[in-house]
Amino acid sequence: MISGKAAYLNRLYEKTKFMRTVEKDHIEGSSPPSVFIGKFGYPKVSVGPLVPETKGSTEIMDLPEEWLNSSNEAADIAAFRFQLIRGRQNVKINDIHNPVVEKTRDIALAKKSVDVEMAFKKKPRGIFINENMQPFGPSAPIKTVDIGNVKFEKKLEKAYHDTDLLARDAIIWLHNKGLYTSVIQKALSVGSFGLGRNRKLVPTRWSITAVDDTLGKDLLEKIRHYPVIDSYKIYEFEQMNNKFIVMLTPNYWQYEFLEAFIHVFGKEEMLFSDYENYEGRKDYASIGGCYYSTRLALTEFLEKEKKQAGAIVFRESYPGYVPLGVWLVRECSRKTVKQKPKEFDNLTSALNYISSRLWLPMNRYRKQSALLKQRRLNEFLAA
Repeated sequence: MISGKAAYLNRLYEKTKFMRTVEKDHIEGSSPPSVFIGKFGYPKVSVGPLVPETKGSTEIMDLPEEWLNSSNEAADIAAFRFQLIRGRQNVKINDIHNPVVEKTRDIALAKKSVDVEMAFKKKPRGIFINENMQPFGPSAPIKTVDIGNVKFEKKLEKAYHDTDLLARDAIIWLHNKGLYTSVIQKALSVGSFGLGRNRKLVPTRWSITAVDDTLGKDLLEKIRHYPVIDSYKIYEFEQMNNKFIVMLTPNYWQYEFLEAFIHVFGKEEMLFSDYENYEGRKDYASIGGCYYSTRLALTEFLEKEKKQAGAIVFRESYPGYVPLGVWLVRECSRKTVKQKPKEFDNLTSALNYISSRLWLPMNRYRKQSALLKQRRLNEFLAA
């Protein structure tokens, strides 16, 4: 299934791509702060900062948690993200004391924007669009990089200097202290957490999913002990040509994410899904990082409510949808469960309502779904 989804999204990326070239090999600007670790060539990776050609307070350019709180459209976000120019240097994942790596890590741990001066071996060109990560603009190999004074975010700094603290525990502690998920993900990617001897660089794509997965699993350990909700609750939210519907069900934890791409590329109607039962899953979800980002949003909500429930999430993407990374799925899911729910006494009524709110007919979702198929449905209700 992942090959099918990946092939579809690759066609979508090609549709939205264009070439951008910076007509110079030297820039000065303020990193939001923002960094990127590429996975190509692993266990060697490409590391470096993302920097716009502007100075000042650029924090909003890499705070996806804030992007849905304004009137931003997908094109607006893509436009300011494409202003970020990436410098890159290839290093081994355990070469965390490389000078470029150390400067990149200082940027990732910063509380505010960091002034950066960067020279390249050639003119930066291209753009980057991916299912899992925020887009950014042209890139080129680093010749030299210098950064201004850095004021660290105190909690990140504390976790960084604690070389006896496991990476998992650092991630959970920082989340409990209220740090943005995206901030924790950046710090993990540049080798800031874990036992001192084990620290290494983590490709950005992997660090995003690792944080979402770690936090979701930790929250589920608590949620499984909470009382089950007593009705079917439906939450809805729509933004940036995406509709999200979350159905919470009165049973022990089970979770399924169904996502449909409808006429985004042409006249196609593509449907993908994956799920887990009460015990969770050990293999990687076939639909990629969006599975874990959505699960994190759901478990954060259930932990706050001190309740347990099953969850089926319906996501539909419509014409005009632009791939901006799994942050969009995470933040839309968080917004969805903050809406006032509609409540139903039985599954049939709940699904009938959901059917009236979706583009694809419910029988398409039933055919695709594991939890809504008859055999699974009986198990689902019996639980």
